[in-house]
Amino acid sequence: MAKILVVDDEKLIVKGIRFSLMQDGYEVDTAYDGEEALEKARSSAYDVVLLDVMLPKLNGFEVCQQIREFSDMPIIMLTAKGEDMDKILGLDYGADDYITKPFNILEVKARIKAIMRRTAAMKRAQAQTVKPRENVLTSGDLKLDCDNRRLYIAGREINLTSKEFEVLELLVRNPGKVYSREKLLTDIWGEDFPGDVRTVDVHIRRLREKIEQNPSEPRYVQTKWGIGYYFRQQ
Repeated sequence: MAKILVVDDEKLIVKGIRFSLMQDGYEVDTAYDGEEALEKARSSAYDVVLLDVMLPKLNGFEVCQQIREFSDMPIIMLTAKGEDMDKILGLDYGADDYITKPFNILEVKARIKAIMRRTAAMKRAQAQTVKPRENVLTSGDLKLDCDNRRLYIAGREINLTSKEFEVLELLVRNPGKVYSREKLLTDIWGEDFPGDVRTVDVHIRRLREKIEQNPSEPRYVQTKWGIGYYFRQQ
């Protein structure tokens, strides 16, 4: 049974979504502020989190960002605003999708099912991968522990989100190979991901801010102008 966390400070909205999802056989937890949502996300593994942007204590973007520090559970942002900047900001903090209020519950269910199908397909693909892989990748003073999903630079551990780690691992395993933004989006986020290539740019920027001494003059993750990104072996 899939488990979903619904987070919104409007109790009538939470009640309506919860009732409808439970009718479809989902197990549903609820939270009404950012701190409560973060606490529940830390204590349980959810198949999907429906997360409102405007929340007391911690807003939805802050909750999303903090969840991404310890989990890759799918997050759908619920926003009453329709401006592109809000949508981009949600994806910047690690959201997988967004729905603009007012929404139809049928659309919510369709988005949930689409994300769960994509997640299941990615897990199957990973399980079927039989090619032996190096577990520890090194390049200069960069060390990538793929088994434990940890990055070290000059002996110091650097905390990456799950998607940041996956992007870096793909590039490090294929030094010098240029990946277009479209290719990275497909390989890391999946073919059904509703976002666009700006998601890749955001993650590359945040990755550089963490691993490069000077992000504007990167040593590791390079840009091939007009094409995409590649990793330069040290």
